[in-house]
Amino acid sequence: MSSDADYASFLNKANQDTGAAEQQSASKKSYGSKSVDTDVPKVLEQVEEYYTSDADEPFEPVALKFDGSDVSADDLKKLIGGDKEVEEVKQKSFESQYKTVIDAVKKAGNGQVKIFRVELSSTRAEYYVVTADEKEGRIVGLKALSVES
Repeated sequence: MSSDADYASFLNKANQDTGAAEQQSASKKSYGSKSVDTDVPKVLEQVEEYYTSDADEPFEPVALKFDGSDVSADDLKKLIGGDKEVEEVKQKSFESQYKTVIDAVKKAGNGQVKIFRVELSSTRAEYYVVTADEKEGRIVGLKALSVES
């Protein structure tokens, strides 16, 4: 009898919520850059797309105050803060794979989309798909965490 009770206890413990979702969101916050300090365009909040990497993370909105009509790697580096390496990425592969993301970003800003890779660590990077929104004085777009092993 006691072995059945022990087994039932074991199963109950195994099926308890461990708070993994809380741990995962907390670990996500330890990586990444500042990406919102102004209003986010509605078209960006509606995008439900995932960046394909070892982690398959969702794209998240970007809206940062910015004066200008063209975003450079140096501009983005200043806006997100820190001493992270920022480099521009060619669009071809992004356009075919993430058409929904590119289209949403075009609608949110001036239509000139640029893609940047921000290195967070040796195995993690963020990809920013952004454009300038001169009327509102901001950079808008989407970003996603990439885990690269």
